[in-house]
Amino acid sequence: MELKKILKQNNLKATKARMSILEILINKKHSLDVEGIYSELRNVGVDIDVSTIYRTLEVFKEKNIVGKFDLGEGKYNYKIKEDNHKHIIECRLCHKEVEIDCPMVQIEELINKKTGFSNVDIFHEKKVKGICEDCAKKR
Repeated sequence: MELKKILKQNNLKATKARMSILEILINKKHSLDVEGIYSELRNVGVDIDVSTIYRTLEVFKEKNIVGKFDLGEGKYNYKIKEDNHKHIIECRLCHKEVEIDCPMVQIEELINKKTGFSNVDIFHEKKVKGICEDCAKKR
């Protein structure tokens, strides 16, 4: 998707910083921390202050353009939100279904932090069942 279009859809001005950071995140298949984004920007000759990167990422997070993943110890990684697959959790009693985001991205981040492995692919198909809040109240 075109960078300016993404920003416009989210009512954001297409500034140099926003465009550059967005382009880096879109082109990466894995998440990056602020230092990684800063380094990538420097590699392509773009000089943006680290504080601007932090502010821009927070705006992107608020607009649901990026996901922010807590790696612990005050470290966070950021990744473009894609239309990743979802999971359905079904109530065992009333069969109500609720869609939830797949948590595998966070697991991949944890694997990377703990082991150093990158580009981790987790293939899974899970059926999730539980008891919904309404049914739990009736019990």
